[in-house]
Amino acid sequence: MEQAFDIFLWTMTALAIVVFIALHYVEAGYGYLFNPKFGPAVSNRTGWMVMEAPVFIVMIILWLASERAFDAAPLVLFALFECHYLQRAFIFPLLLRGQSKMPLGIILMGAFFNVLNALMQGGWIFHVAPEGYYDGWFSRPCLYIGVAIFIAGMAINLHSDHIIRHLRKPGDTRHYIPKGGMFRYVSSANYFGELLEWIGFAIASWSWAGAVFALWTFANLAPRAASLYKRYEQEFGEEFTSLHRKRIIPFIY
Repeated sequence: MEQAFDIFLWTMTALAIVVFIALHYVEAGYGYLFNPKFGPAVSNRTGWMVMEAPVFIVMIILWLASERAFDAAPLVLFALFECHYLQRAFIFPLLLRGQSKMPLGIILMGAFFNVLNALMQGGWIFHVAPEGYYDGWFSRPCLYIGVAIFIAGMAINLHSDHIIRHLRKPGDTRHYIPKGGMFRYVSSANYFGELLEWIGFAIASWSWAGAVFALWTFANLAPRAASLYKRYEQEFGEEFTSLHRKRIIPFIY
C-alpha cells in the first residue's frame, strides 16, 4: 500500500505543477471570472455543495474504517480538516447572496479533485502513516505551530468572505473593490487565508500528503489571484492600482 500511495502522491505533485502552468493561460471561469465555456450554469449554492460535500463525506468514511479513528493526534487532524469542509460545503453556500452561477464543468472538476484529496489526507493519516507515527505528537512543536497557522488562515478566510458578501446591497449587480482586513495587503485575501490553512495543516500533520495539498492550493489559487488582479486593473484602473496591493501573499506576490 505504501508504494502505491507514494506513486499516487508523486502523480498528484506532477499534476499540481501542470495545473499551475495551465491556469496562467486558461482562467477557471467561476465567480468574478465566470465563463460559460465551462458548461451549463448551476446556482452557486448548489454548485458549492456538490463540489465540496464529497471530500467531507469521503474523509468520514476513511476515518470510520480506520483502527486509528480515536487516536488523539489523527483525531485532531481529522477535526481541522472536517471543520474547514463543514463550513465550505454546508455553511458557506447558505450565506451566499444574489443569483450568481457556476459552470457545471468547474463543479465536476472540483468534486473530483476533492475526492482525490480526501484519499490523500485521510489515506495518510488513518491508513498509510507508519504504526506509531503520531505517538507523542502532542509533545512536538509542529502540531501547535500548524494548528495556530491553520486557525489564523481560517479566520482570515472567513472574514474575507464576509467582506466580499457584503460588498453589494440587495439588487445591486455592480462590482466593487474589497477593502478592510487582509484586503489591505492583497487583492485575494480569502485565497491567502485558505493557503495559510493548508500550510498549517501540512505542518501539523508533518506529511508529504499535507505538503502536496498545500502545493495544490497554491497551484490553483495563485494563478486565479493573478487573473483577478488583472481584472481589477482593467475594471477599476488607478482606483485599484493606487492601493499597491499584492495578489495573494502580502509584500511578496
